[in-house]
Amino acid sequence: MAEPWSSVDDVAEHLGVSKDTVYAWLAKRDMPAHRVGRLWKFKLSDVDTWVVAGGAAEGGLSD
Repeated sequence: MAEPWSSVDDVAEHLGVSKDTVYAWLAKRDMPAHRVGRLWKFKLSDVDTWVVAGGAAEGGLSD
């Protein structure tokens, strides 16, 4: 069975962060996601791999 697509809400809950944080990562951290119309969709396995590789690490995010 194929992995289902997840929403911003799902990813925020999965990682224990706010939706605003997810949107910031999309804008500045090259978070793995796909745009479907106006919505962002994710594969949680890709997000997990990105986090483990340091994609969500503090330090490189500047306003």
